Amino acid sequence: MLSNGDTLKQLLARSRYFLYKNKSRWTHNQTQRATLLFELYPDILKAYDLTQDLSTIFEKTTDKIIGFAKLAKWHEKVDQSGFKFFGTISHTIINHYQTILNYFDNRSTNTSAESFNAKIKALRSKFRGVRNIEYILFRLTNIYA
Repeated sequence: MLSNGDTLKQLLARSRYFLYKNKSRWTHNQTQRATLLFELYPDILKAYDLTQDLSTIFEKTTDKIIGFAKLAKWHEKVDQSGFKFFGTISHTIINHYQTILNYFDNRSTNTSAESFNAKIKALRSKFRGVRNIEYILFRLTNIYA
């Protein structure tokens, strides 16, 4: 039993809820759990800090040049941390930084296009085997127009 009454297994199971939140939104119990978790597993604290740093860059930065500089600093932190999965994310950002930096101009993303694409794929799978393309396009325009 730990000092907050949880077993180690309970601590790990219950910790997943606050790890998705910012520290300012944690409840008192979540703060206690976080303290215990981060003492026992310091790598989780490093990973949490990296994710919060990246989130803060996209939430608070409004200038493209400043965003580029902050992303470069974040990339250095990732390299120093040695986490393989963060390295993958970091390299993806580096490979697509031109389009990612466009987000800082007017905060627009392609989520609506991705959502519409998912709806089209769902409709296509629903009408699997239908050979009448005009009918599928008719259904598509009626449902989503």
